[in-house]
Amino acid sequence: MKTMSEATRIPRQYLFASDFDQTLSFNDSGLILSELLGSSDFEEKVAGLSRAHFVQQGAELAYLLLHDPEYRCVRKEHLIEVGKRVHLKQNIQMLSHLLTDLDGRHFAFYVISAAPEEVIQSALEGIVPKDHIYGTRFAYHPDTGEIQSILRVPAGYGKVAVLEELRTKLQVSHDRVVYVGDGSSDLHVMLHLNRLDGLTVAVSENKYLTPIAKRTLLSDNALSVLVPVLEEIAGWDSPKIRALFEAHGLVLREWDKIRTDSVTICESSQASELHHV
Repeated sequence: MKTMSEATRIPRQYLFASDFDQTLSFNDSGLILSELLGSSDFEEKVAGLSRAHFVQQGAELAYLLLHDPEYRCVRKEHLIEVGKRVHLKQNIQMLSHLLTDLDGRHFAFYVISAAPEEVIQSALEGIVPKDHIYGTRFAYHPDTGEIQSILRVPAGYGKVAVLEELRTKLQVSHDRVVYVGDGSSDLHVMLHLNRLDGLTVAVSENKYLTPIAKRTLLSDNALSVLVPVLEEIAGWDSPKIRALFEAHGLVLREWDKIRTDSVTICESSQASELHHV
């Protein structure tokens, strides 16, 4: 029988925020939209915008939808269809469920991404509530349905702004915030959280992100992000973490803790030549 204090215990509140493209999914929503439109040069256009530093990293698709003639035909229904075609990582729904009460800790699960809001809402329908999704938001023409303007783009510092808005709303301190991301558009929010003792987790081998994130984890299963959360926040050891997964019919079959250094070595004569070029 539970004691009165156990029965009335209020779970400690945390904020768990995640990017979407290639973090909760395997694909970039811009590529899927391009395939839907029959376009084949999306990556080249994004690379060109990146080289020109014309838009915030992560906001390239929003720029193309508003300004590129090839993408001006896109309407809300196209973005919803893209969401239906997104290939999600496994067990996102179970992740959302487990985060509600993780060893007496309640993690409010939010998605913060530069992907169009309609894409994310469509892809995560029935998994993450719409009001927990912060994506790029457009204003549409009431008659034609054409995208008229961009109301919000959570990329770069925009992600920091959304995260701080949510943190204030939930009344949690920075050390009770977890952020999961995969690319360069997550750099600012991770640097921000690291400085304030939050937990940052990279889920890709992006060469700019992995040296900054406190933990890096590679897996095709969304539940994998629980491993650093349980280790760093709950203080669980490996047997206890394995037992949790096994209790839900899952096995941590391969769990390798590795750190990879990338080193280039050349002859001293070559280095001297390079130095004088």
